[in-house]
Amino acid sequence: MMTIYESDGKAPHPSDAPLTGNCVWIDLLQPTTEEDRFVEEAMGIDIPTRAEMREIEPSNRFYQERGAYFMTASIVYSVETPMPKTTPVTFILAGDRLVTVRYAEPRAFPLFMQRVEKGDATCATGAFIMTGLIDAIVHRMADLIERIQDEVERLAQSVFDLRGGQQTRNRRLDVVLKRIGKAGDITARAEDSAASLNRLLLYFMQATQDRDDDPRIRQRIKGALRDINSLLDHTKFLSQRIGFILDATLGMISNEQNQIIKLFSVMAVVLLPPTLVASVYGMNFKHMPELEWTFGYPWALGLMLLAAIGPLIYFRRKGWF
Repeated sequence: MMTIYESDGKAPHPSDAPLTGNCVWIDLLQPTTEEDRFVEEAMGIDIPTRAEMREIEPSNRFYQERGAYFMTASIVYSVETPMPKTTPVTFILAGDRLVTVRYAEPRAFPLFMQRVEKGDATCATGAFIMTGLIDAIVHRMADLIERIQDEVERLAQSVFDLRGGQQTRNRRLDVVLKRIGKAGDITARAEDSAASLNRLLLYFMQATQDRDDDPRIRQRIKGALRDINSLLDHTKFLSQRIGFILDATLGMISNEQNQIIKLFSVMAVVLLPPTLVASVYGMNFKHMPELEWTFGYPWALGLMLLAAIGPLIYFRRKGWF
């Protein structure tokens, strides 16, 4: 789908009409071959394919061609869902126009249009539109990182305030381990997106200098860079904290397993002396006084019982059981 916006940003330009001087933004959402061809012929540029947008080499994500600047970043979206996703979005600055190519629907785009309708953002040029879109993307990313931080706080409380019996603790630790993995995956996506946006902003800054754009644009880019660097630092902190919580959880699981192994080990040692006694009296010797003794059988049972109780008392005093 192709949507063309004019400089007032209030109503889309008819997609089947020729581009006018007021057309400053062409948004390509899952574009067809015909839509790609229309933009390429109208603006004299080559629209990157979906496969090309997914390439991670910097030379394929940030480059200049035919006077246009191509910038691709991984954008996190579906922030409210349990598992946010990332998608590559390409920004093409060609003169005063901006072309965006995307194959997903990040909510930052409609949020930016809502700001334009309220008069809080401008569509004067493609560069201004791009800074507005990036501001909306950064805002959405901040919401995601705040959500991750809240989840990490809940995870820490779940791990360090774990209560209940052994079976209950084991079940809860299993659930917590899955939640930690999920939080770590989301944090990794957010960190990757923040790093990608940081690289895009640095290239965007250089492009505005080469193009001699309005100084206000560079000021907004610097502000966005400060915000994204702050978010990037915060995601790294959250990654470290998630790693700490994961280590603590694995340590608690290992401790629970050690308690079980300790129980089996103690029981094995406790049963060794009675087994020795039973083995001795199970030998078929001709001259064994207890065999002819009336109280021989109770004696053997009592001796096995004492042999079992003795190690238990010793382990209890040592604190091993």
